[in-house]
This record gives sequence, C-alpha cells and structure tokens, in this order.
Amino acid sequence: MSAPRDQHFLVDPGAIDRIASLLPVSGRIVLEVGPGRGALTRALLHRGADVVAVELDRHLCTDLTATFSAEIAFGQLHLIPGDATRVPLPPFELVVSNLPYSISSPLTFRLLDIGFSEAVLMYQYEFARRMLAAPGSPDCGRLSVMVRTYAEVTRCFDLPPRSFSPEPQVRSTVVRIRPRDPPHPIADRKRYADVVRVLFSHRRKTVRNGLRSGRGIFGGETVDRMIAHLPEEILAARPERLTLADFAAIASTGYEA
Repeated sequence: MSAPRDQHFLVDPGAIDRIASLLPVSGRIVLEVGPGRGALTRALLHRGADVVAVELDRHLCTDLTATFSAEIAFGQLHLIPGDATRVPLPPFELVVSNLPYSISSPLTFRLLDIGFSEAVLMYQYEFARRMLAAPGSPDCGRLSVMVRTYAEVTRCFDLPPRSFSPEPQVRSTVVRIRPRDPPHPIADRKRYADVVRVLFSHRRKTVRNGLRSGRGIFGGETVDRMIAHLPEEILAARPERLTLADFAAIASTGYEA
C-alpha cells in the first residue's frame, strides 16, 4: 500500500516505545491525530490508554478498524474519520501523536484552545525549532510566542528519516507540551492573538508601523490609543525582539472590554 500524501509512517520500534512511554497513559483518554497504520496506536492501547484516533484517510480508517477489532488490548479505541483541525472532538486528557506536517500549526493552536493535561507531539525538525525559539531571539515568531504564552515546551529527542516509511527528507523532533496560565495577565485571548498575528505578519516593520497596518482589525481609534500610550522602546522594536510581557502590554493598551 502506498502512503497517503503527507503521511510518513513511524516504523522504528524503539522510537514508538519511547514516545508511548513519555507519559503515563494507563486508564486515561489519549487523543492521537494521524494514526496511519496504527503502530503508535497499538503501543498506547497496550499500555492501557483509551485512544481517540482521528484519521483523514478513509482507507486507513477501514484498515485500522479491521486491525484493532481483531486484536486484544488493555485500552479501547474510538476512531473518528475526518480532518483533526475541524472535526468535533470528544473530551480527552492527553495528546500523543506523530502529526502530519501540513497541519502542525493549525492543530497546535486548536489543541491549545481546547485544552489538555499534557501532550507529546512529533513535528518536523524546523517547525519544532521555531516553536522552541525564545521570545526576543531572532528565530522567534507567532508560533513560539503563542505556544510559550500558554504552555511550557520541552524538546525530548530527534528522529532521523530512516525511522519512517516512506522516509521524509527532513528530521523530526518530539516535544512535550504542558499547558499553564500565561505568565502575564491577558484580558482578552482573541485580542492578544490578533496582536501577535498582526505584528508577525509585518515582522520587518517596527511595532508602531505594524500596529498601523492592523487598523482594519483593531480600528483606527484603538490603534491611535495604543501608539499614544505604549513606551517608545516597544514602539521602535521589531516583533521578534519583544518579550511575552511586551506582547501582553501591547494587547492590553487601549483595550476596551
């Protein structure tokens, strides 16, 4: 069977065992996105997890149903066909997944919005590197700011292309994500997200000019108030040089509930 587009199946038994063992999953509801042929699914079920698996490919769904209906495992499998970035999800506690590269960003944001206890997620190496970039560093971007605002992220280990079939052209990185409260008060999560998105959409501009480019989103009067009340050191900076405290300050300046 050929692999569906964007799907690289994890086939390294040692890597599968290592990923499945990073969190205590026995008796807990675990979301798995992109189970593919079920190698990681099997490892989670055999450790006693109740797995909610979301798979876009209908042929793989049929194969997974046939495979696991004939196997004995300690946990239970609930298979949901569909796009994990849009399909309704039942309650879950943990997330353990080898994510399809193409949905890494929207799915990560969706998971943070939904909420979970902990997650072990595999990403393309470069994506993980950008996620792990510290605010204020040159590699900082919208992804790292949003994730680090709402979670602690730890790099676990890297995997080479030979761990997959077919082999991707890039390395992969497994990270552990633990949601937490923002380190600085945020009055409106949507407003905060809009500020981060607008500024990094114009990352070559200063904050002052980036905010001016967001008049259609925030409104002209609001942008004028923000510029009038923010300190010059923030207005003159570029977004990758800002701290999480700076982003929180920008989002709260000129805010009217």
